[in-house]
Amino acid sequence: MVFSQLPPSFVIIAMGSHFVSSSVVTFNGATLATVVTSSSQLRVTISSSMITAPGSFNVVVKTPAGNTGNLGCSSGGASSAQVLTVN
Repeated sequence: MVFSQLPPSFVIIAMGSHFVSSSVVTFNGATLATVVTSSSQLRVTISSSMITAPGSFNVVVKTPAGNTGNLGCSSGGASSAQVLTVN
């Protein structure tokens, strides 16, 4: 992405597995309002105000421990960070 061309907001879709209703996306450490669309997909909206300058921004999915049921696992944890680079 190019910093000077950032829209006011944009959607990031996280793909994975074992997401549950309490799974959340963090963007550079800030927890975002997260829509769990399925056990393999999450959606978040990033506001351009969260990106104040060019740089690299970590995107991580976190799931609390203690979840059970057919959508997820009970161990919880955090994904490896994916990096959104803004030039």
